[in-house]
Amino acid sequence: MFLNTLTPKFYVALTGTSSLISGLILIFEWWYFRKYGTSFIEQVSVSHLRPLLGGVDNNSSNNSNSSNGDSDSNRQSVSECKVWRNPLNLFRGAEYNRYTWVTGREPLTYYDMNLSAQDHQTFFTCDSDHLRPADAIMQKAWRERNPQARISAAHEALEINEIRSRVEVPLIASSTIWEIKLLPKCATAYILLAEEEATTIAEAEKLFKQALKAGDGCYRRSQQLQHHGSQYEAQHRRDTNVLVYIKRRLAMCARRLGRTREAVKMMRDLMKEFPLLSMFNIHENLLEALLELQAYADVQAVLAKYDDISLPKSATICYTAALLKARAVSDKFSPEAASRRGLSTAEMNAVEAIHRAVEFNPHVPKYLLEMKSLILPPEHILKRGDSEAIAYAFFHLAHWKRVEGALNLLHCTWEGTFRMIPYPLEKGHLFYPYPICTETADRELLPFPQHFVCPLKLCHGESGEHPPIQSVAPANTDLREAPSSTHLTHRCHRLLRANSLWTARKHDFEKGKPFRDFKMYMDYSILKAVFVVQNSLMFSSILFCLQKRRRKSKIKLLCIAA
Repeated sequence: MFLNTLTPKFYVALTGTSSLISGLILIFEWWYFRKYGTSFIEQVSVSHLRPLLGGVDNNSSNNSNSSNGDSDSNRQSVSECKVWRNPLNLFRGAEYNRYTWVTGREPLTYYDMNLSAQDHQTFFTCDSDHLRPADAIMQKAWRERNPQARISAAHEALEINEIRSRVEVPLIASSTIWEIKLLPKCATAYILLAEEEATTIAEAEKLFKQALKAGDGCYRRSQQLQHHGSQYEAQHRRDTNVLVYIKRRLAMCARRLGRTREAVKMMRDLMKEFPLLSMFNIHENLLEALLELQAYADVQAVLAKYDDISLPKSATICYTAALLKARAVSDKFSPEAASRRGLSTAEMNAVEAIHRAVEFNPHVPKYLLEMKSLILPPEHILKRGDSEAIAYAFFHLAHWKRVEGALNLLHCTWEGTFRMIPYPLEKGHLFYPYPICTETADRELLPFPQHFVCPLKLCHGESGEHPPIQSVAPANTDLREAPSSTHLTHRCHRLLRANSLWTARKHDFEKGKPFRDFKMYMDYSILKAVFVVQNSLMFSSILFCLQKRRRKSKIKLLCIAA
């Protein structure tokens, strides 16, 4: 009945309105793509709609058979343990080999170097390499295990251009003046020599400049022929990867040699020229260089572009965002003053940013606070793993030290993350649950066995109570045994410093906040009362009971102590 009463004017108005809305959406999509290099509709569909439409129902998953469950868990563990190319990886010849010369120890594992060899074959080779002698030699060189064999093959690829097929063409028609044209140089051969043979960054930069000259010419030629067939398209894609890699490494050489502003300009130009090549994570190199220049406004602009899109998060993005928010309050921050007056809005934002970063990668604070020794970062990292924490802290520790009070604020607040997430291996707060396969993957990436302790795994209690006081413990520590009095005293002092902020929120607890927060405040109060006890034996037993989270035992022992 309603449809019969509609007039033609309604359909005209409906058509015009829909056309106007479609035009606005099209204009906004074009503007968003020009500014951020990605589609807004695709971002929303991937980030928000796909989990709702394509998510796995818990009830259906419970009713599925065991074989399907095993296969799903296997696929999940494989996706969670995907390794990524370290965007700030060092140079083998100029940096990694120096460590080997001094210590006699290898800084890279075979698994890590094998992944790099696979990356090189993916980025720097294509199916048509057998048509060019130099590229055919380099295709075999990337598969060589022996470094000297790879270097010799690179020199052979460069020499073959001068020996093979010199083309003589007349400069002017019907003229006796001839020009000898050589085949274009092999850019990938220069890349290999710059990475592995050069012993200094300056030598590597010279070789990369020669590679840029050769790679730019190959890129321009293949760009004109890319639409002539699939073979030319694959060659153009290879030449694009080579050119981007060379320019990125040249920018990193400039950064290493102290020409930071030049490096920033090169990175910005590279990101504008190739906005869709996110696999190299050039924005992380740009963030580190901008932090070195203390251009915090530019850092915030880069974070605004890359911290809210469908790209995978990283420790660099999360901890840099936390550093910027901590910088606004860290110079005047004091736990004692905060306990008296309460936390301001800016301080709460900084604490929440730190908790977000620690939830993403809980390994980083130990390295930033210099509670664990740093090693050379690997060439590949595991997101949210110890390898990523080492790679981040290796380059960003100086930036945290430069901001006055930032490390103090981190030291006072980072352990509070574990209280917000009692079961991090099962349920996360801002991110997915912490993957349980990181320890196995990090064992393959890191050369030294002391870098595999997972803080979230140790704080994941088996009972329904809160995790233990100490969020990170040595790998050989048995939490079922009572630790020494000295160790407990040190841990108790650390806990009091870390939880001093919670005393400022006492009035929040009285206004009906969750019982978990009130329980944290009670734990803090009980620990503070325990310090009155002078007997060391009684002190150790009280702290041991506190660590076990036995409320009844706490009350009894406090009565005895009183």
